[in-house]
Formats: sequence, structure tokens, C-alpha cells
Amino acid sequence: MWKPFALLVASNLLMTIAWYGHLKYKNAALWAVVLISWGIAFFEYCLLIPANRIGSTYFTVTQLKVAQEVITLLVFTMFASLYFHEHFRWNHFVAFCLLVGAVFLTFKKW
Repeated sequence: MWKPFALLVASNLLMTIAWYGHLKYKNAALWAVVLISWGIAFFEYCLLIPANRIGSTYFTVTQLKVAQEVITLLVFTMFASLYFHEHFRWNHFVAFCLLVGAVFLTFKKW
């Protein structure tokens, strides 16, 4: 049951690198950045698709999507902090807590 989440973390790391990693290289040609990002995104999809396929045997599609959004924000927050040296602020923490609440509400059997 942990495999989909591990694949989603790896997938989101690649996605974040593809979408935001190039921002440190603003002098690079846009066409080259696009091609490199697409190349990275290919491997991201190679992890994302199996994550969703495997995860759908345990969870609903809605549960998978909400969990993926939280994973995306966790990965992005760490990436922005380590790669761009951005600071995690109190309002980011509150927003993240609200998203964790969304996960709770999504996974709760009512």
C-alpha cells in the first residue's frame, strides 16, 4: 500500500525539477530548456502512471489526487527551500495544515 506514495514522491520530485529547476538558468535558450524539461517529464510520467494504477487498487481516484497534491506541496516546499533558498513562512504552514485537513476529510469514511 506504500508503493503508490513512494512512486508519487519520486514522480513529483522529477516534475518539480522539470517545471522549476530551469529558473536558475535564465540565460539558457528557451527551446533547450523546454526539451530538457520534456525529457525529465517523460521519466516523471513513467513513475506517475504506475503510481496511479497501483494506487487505484487501494484508494479512490479522489483520494489519490488529494494525496498527490499534498505530496506535490511537500516536495515543492523542500525543493524551493534547498534549491532556491526560500523560507517556509507561517502562512505556508497554515495553508499546508489546511491541505492535510483536506486529506483527512477525503480519506475519512463518513
